[in-house]
Amino acid sequence: MSGAAAAVVVVKLGGEVVGDARLPRIAADLAELARGGTRLLVVHGGGPQISALSRRLGLEPRIVGGRRVTDAATLQAVKMAVAGEVNVDLSAALRAAGLRPVGLSGAIVARRRPPTVVAGGGAEPLDLGLVGDVERFDLGLITLLLDAGYTPVVACLGVGAGGEVYNINADIVGNQLAMALGADPLVLVTSAPGVLRDVADPTSRLAELRVAEGRRAIADGSVQGGMIPKLEESFAALAGGVKRIVICDGDVARAVSQPGAVGTTLLP
Repeated sequence: MSGAAAAVVVVKLGGEVVGDARLPRIAADLAELARGGTRLLVVHGGGPQISALSRRLGLEPRIVGGRRVTDAATLQAVKMAVAGEVNVDLSAALRAAGLRPVGLSGAIVARRRPPTVVAGGGAEPLDLGLVGDVERFDLGLITLLLDAGYTPVVACLGVGAGGEVYNINADIVGNQLAMALGADPLVLVTSAPGVLRDVADPTSRLAELRVAEGRRAIADGSVQGGMIPKLEESFAALAGGVKRIVICDGDVARAVSQPGAVGTTLLP
């Protein structure tokens, strides 16, 4: 990318966002940013849609430490829900808001993740099955689209060297794309208003959180469930050069322009 190119904002949307009434407002926020000259890339997950489809197919989802165990049958549900339903619905909402979205499911080269100890998953290494780690992105394609005024909409699926397909945590994809593109900021839009001091009290939002404070919150149990991998992957992105990450439940334009006003801003 040229040094004179406009800033890139990477926005990661959880599947719960794509499936509820917030999506048109979020899409309008993104269109507002684009009109101001921001280049946008959207990454999405599809957790609720995967779980719902799995159950319709007679598969009970298995989630350990906020991470989905993905066997061969579950991977079929992941592909149908993520690259199909969620990517299409999200692209349609962005198009309706005035953006020029392009759905992508082949822009991530990945390798299978080996058994790994994960927070909240016990002391033994956990085999997550057909789950991948990012090796690289097709940045030539992504940059071409960004420079031409399109909004890439990246599904969290990776492809191995032999054509194998892997499920990848969308926060990981968002974080690593933010590092690769020099994004500022990375915005993680989820169902939570931010990181909370008390998970039962939505008014206990932290406006700012440093990595050391976040690690203590995980260790003492203040942070639970899916927020654990979200923070852990965010810490890795901050260590990798991302300057700031915002976790919020909407109002993306203000989250970008007014740090601390919306959600929780994560800093090194």
